[in-house]
Amino acid sequence: MSAENKAIARRWMEELWSQGNAGIAGEIIAPTYAVHDPGTPGRVGGVEGEKHAVAMYRTVFPDLQFTMEEMIGEGDRVVVRWTARGTHRGELRGAAPTGKAVVITGISILGVANGMIAEHRLNWDTLGMLQQLGMIPSTGDGGA
Repeated sequence: MSAENKAIARRWMEELWSQGNAGIAGEIIAPTYAVHDPGTPGRVGGVEGEKHAVAMYRTVFPDLQFTMEEMIGEGDRVVVRWTARGTHRGELRGAAPTGKAVVITGISILGVANGMIAEHRLNWDTLGMLQQLGMIPSTGDGGA
């Protein structure tokens, strides 16, 4: 089962998020999909919610690309450690585009049921992204 679930996770990251192919969302996202993303307040689940999130982030970062650094599948869970790269070209949280490139890391825990992603628990470096864009000051070099 975990090989099939890993294949679904790979499609989710490569086709939906990196390529922006919203047409596959209904094939891999369950209608009851629940997403837990503290980095994106108010994010909605379901197929349409995931399509909206992809469209929003790909508008802000049109060249958005994800790299799967590591993937572990066990039972109905797939854990993906990923790196995202993109250039800030659209408004984000009220901030005008900066043209700055960002590198963001994160971990997604996907729950798969009946061949579809039913749940997503996400933790990503929101603070680091905002600092790279100059929206929040950096904490410095950590010196005394």
